Amino acid sequence: MFLSSLSPLFLRSRREMEGRRRLLLLLRFSFALLLLLLLGASTAQMPGFISLDCGGRVNFTDALGLTWTPDDQLLYGETTNISVANETMQQYKTLRYFPANDRKYCYTLKVKSRTRYLVRVTFLYGNFDNNNVYPKFDVSLGATHWATIVISDADTIEVQELIFLALDPTISVCLSNATTGQPFISTLELREFNGSVYLTQFESQYYLSVSARINFGADSEDPVRYPDDPFDRIWESDSLKKANYLVDVSAGTEKVSTKMPIDVSSGEMPPQKVMQTAVVGRNGSLTYRLNLDGFPGFGWAFTYLAEIENLGPNVSRKFRLVLPGMPDLSKAIVNIQENAQGKYRLYEPGYYNISLPFVLSFRFGKTSDSSMGPLLNAMEINKYLKKNDGSFDGSVIASAVSSYSSADWAREGGDPCLPVPWSWVECNSDPQPRITKIKLSEKNLTGNIPSDMTRLSGLVELWLDGNSLTGPILDFSGCMDLEIIHLENNQLTSGLPSSLAELPNLRELYVQNNKLSGTVPSGLLNKNLVLNYTGNIDLHRGSNRWSHKKIFIVSSIGASILLTATIVSCLLMHKGKKKYPKQDQLEHTMPVQRLVSSLGDAAKEAAHCFTLSEIEDATRKFERKVGSGGFGVVYYGKLKDGKEIAVKVLTSNSYQGKREFSNEDLTTKRIISKG
Repeated sequence: MFLSSLSPLFLRSRREMEGRRRLLLLLRFSFALLLLLLLGASTAQMPGFISLDCGGRVNFTDALGLTWTPDDQLLYGETTNISVANETMQQYKTLRYFPANDRKYCYTLKVKSRTRYLVRVTFLYGNFDNNNVYPKFDVSLGATHWATIVISDADTIEVQELIFLALDPTISVCLSNATTGQPFISTLELREFNGSVYLTQFESQYYLSVSARINFGADSEDPVRYPDDPFDRIWESDSLKKANYLVDVSAGTEKVSTKMPIDVSSGEMPPQKVMQTAVVGRNGSLTYRLNLDGFPGFGWAFTYLAEIENLGPNVSRKFRLVLPGMPDLSKAIVNIQENAQGKYRLYEPGYYNISLPFVLSFRFGKTSDSSMGPLLNAMEINKYLKKNDGSFDGSVIASAVSSYSSADWAREGGDPCLPVPWSWVECNSDPQPRITKIKLSEKNLTGNIPSDMTRLSGLVELWLDGNSLTGPILDFSGCMDLEIIHLENNQLTSGLPSSLAELPNLRELYVQNNKLSGTVPSGLLNKNLVLNYTGNIDLHRGSNRWSHKKIFIVSSIGASILLTATIVSCLLMHKGKKKYPKQDQLEHTMPVQRLVSSLGDAAKEAAHCFTLSEIEDATRKFERKVGSGGFGVVYYGKLKDGKEIAVKVLTSNSYQGKREFSNEDLTTKRIISKG
């Protein structure tokens, strides 16, 4: 009843007042929410952010709201303080430096697989070593060479940024190959992207190395970054003064800005603060020239545009990009408001794959039917960096040492071979290198020999001696290049695998001082091999097999077997001619010992005896074979006094072979006696 008596005008005013009250409440709530968000941004950073203060000692939060942590978990390098004029940021008051040697020094960071990140490294020299020798060294991401850091000013911060798709649970940033000075690092930062930001069809094979990211129309020389950019990208001001940076600016270039919000929710989502400023070409064109770090090469190049000027109904802004020598790129016409479907909305024209020179000159020119000159808010150019697939054995060796992840030697990080190998690894020079040597002597290894080591198909040397390894010796038949195996001084059990004899290049096998048992495979005894299995009390030669390294075996017929080592024949050589020595010469040089035999008068004959070690020294471990026959092989040797000898080695284990061998021995002695 009361409301019905009110005039239509009042009702309308009352409704307007109520609407205004609700709108005011909504605005107050929105402002409060925005304030909370801004305050939150100043005290809490985005998830997926890592900020390492290299050489730092305490956690702190900087003026931007980024939380920094010291890199004190790193096992290598030294830390120092520096002081640079006009540099007040705490993260640039310390650094970590490393020896200038043939090793690499890596930081390993956890990431989410299938997620894109920006990784940033910075370097402020500050003459930390008091040498005034500007360092030059390499930085790599895993196996991929990222950049060569060349310091040219002690007080200037060098910055390198890389955009990548994580395919593994960790990444490694490594410093190596110092050619002058010592490698060092000031900060290491990791920033996680959301959604499809920087998605390319080449990301599984290429990284994006940031070359230029420019905020046009900036009102100061300060860069724009977090919290204005939630991903903490650094947008350099076009007002910054440095060599070969945005020169040759055309007349009539004017800066413009707006306070209106810009819709940046699509594409690479540049920050609103960047998109609220721009340059316009009042004379119909915008021209610039700048040097692109890392180019020439193929790159990713995009401009960020938003119409931020009030254009009348009959006013238009149309323009083209003009690149010298690339006429085809000048065909496309940009109409920001039309392409973005409205004012204050982001439009990103660009190229996912374009060839660019080191010195880039470009121009935006208005079309003949445009009433306004071109406008440019921001641009970004990244170079494609080919990923290195890394060493052939990278995943294998990582699995092999995974149980030792807390050990210092297992925490070197990066690829085992590239850009330089781990300190305990050697690799070949293949384009995708293979591990050829593992040197883990006396590294406190326990448990079984890692089974993954048998998958290192290029392995030549394996050194695992002086540890506490247990369990059996593995089957290394998949490592056909193996030449040297050191497993001594462990606690290995079971027997020697016969598969070791199948390794065609094996020349040294050391298994002494373990707990091995059983018999030594005949295949190992019959190889031209340095074999040491002493100190294994339960490991023996086979009872019915004889090594071809036995010098003499003499059988006593009708009695128990008697083993005696003797020389079969002594053939003395002078100047290439055979000469048989007189009996008194032999008796003078070597002691005489009687052979025990049941072969009648032969038992009375004298033979000169040598120890096995003397024979091995004379023949250089049976290095030179000069003949064979009569159940034996003949090897050339030379005694310490210079006399040359021939040593015959019994190879047949049959009774007939032993008898013939013994008879030949007696015959030889008679010849020597008569000579």
